[in-house]
Amino acid sequence: MNKNISQKYRACQNQKLHVAVIGTVGVPACYGGFESLVDNLLDFTPPNVEYTVFCSGKKYEKRLDSYKEAKLVYLEMDANGKESIFYDFKSMKLSVAANADIMLVLGVSGCVFLPYIRRIFKGKIITNIDGLEWRRDKWKWYAKKLLKFSEKMAVKYSNIVIGDNKGITDYIKSEYSKIVQDKRVELIAYGGDQVSRVHDDSLFEKYPFCREPYSVTVCRIEPENNIHVILEAFSKMPDEPLVFVGNWEKSEYGRLLKEKFSTCKNIHLLDPIYEPHIVNWLRSNARVYIHGHSAGGTNPSLVEAMNLSLPILAFDCVYNRATTEEKCLYWKIPDDLQNLMKKLCHSESDSESLREKIAREMGEAGKRLYSWERIARQYNELY
Repeated sequence: MNKNISQKYRACQNQKLHVAVIGTVGVPACYGGFESLVDNLLDFTPPNVEYTVFCSGKKYEKRLDSYKEAKLVYLEMDANGKESIFYDFKSMKLSVAANADIMLVLGVSGCVFLPYIRRIFKGKIITNIDGLEWRRDKWKWYAKKLLKFSEKMAVKYSNIVIGDNKGITDYIKSEYSKIVQDKRVELIAYGGDQVSRVHDDSLFEKYPFCREPYSVTVCRIEPENNIHVILEAFSKMPDEPLVFVGNWEKSEYGRLLKEKFSTCKNIHLLDPIYEPHIVNWLRSNARVYIHGHSAGGTNPSLVEAMNLSLPILAFDCVYNRATTEEKCLYWKIPDDLQNLMKKLCHSESDSESLREKIAREMGEAGKRLYSWERIARQYNELY
């Protein structure tokens, strides 16, 4: 073990309950959902709790000793991809060496090692399994098998298992019915109330196509997010503008779609935008939010759209229906999406009132269910 890391990690030991956070790129958050989760949990740290957050040294040029009173420990490894398994394992070993009271494990990548960790760690292990990662098409068959095994180990060797959606917790209880009999399976979603509506007319100069009513989508460009379905539908609606923000160059799937649909004058394909001000402006001014995620549980971008009180058209799956309390409109194929857009935006009689009704109900549900204060309180109660 690196002596300096070990000494730094032990230095945070005191009378407080010591929670080690494992599995994220790190904080301050500038990447995915788990990073935002941790960043917001730190805002509501109870007085009897002290966090240590493991961070990928490869992603942070500026390294902080602490952030929001949490200790930061940097590992010279990638938190995602092939190295994620060993990144998590090393974080677990350092947590054991430092006598942490609790391991909060976010994601199942490193859980393949939990049978060993459980033998040497006497504290509490809380694991958020983060949806059903092994089902994603981007993984090869052997990676899927490893992720499925890691998921099983997470359920078997954790004291508490967290699912972020009722569809996920129901799956855990059904798939691992023999294992979870003496386990706690908790439903804790994500918060979304850190977003707020943005009014900034200066951005129309950069995005002039947003002067007209448009729909918007913001997501990773992966097959499970039904990018192809959304683009196919809007390619057949030339008078219906779509602004689509995503990492188009990340995969062959994205590059092919960009090449195919970039010629459609009503479809505006934007590369990733990392300025929250601009992303929230694009969403705030949209007439409709299109949500295509089908894998995983409660999606952060969906609860953020709900907190912005946007009318939402979501892919029809158990996770999205649970998140939205079945109060928005749902689609599966391009024809569905076309028909819903016509109903929501172009019906002469009641389309505006329907949009307003969905927007109001999404806003009410978002504020009631997906506030970070509420989410943090649920996590704190597990410690």
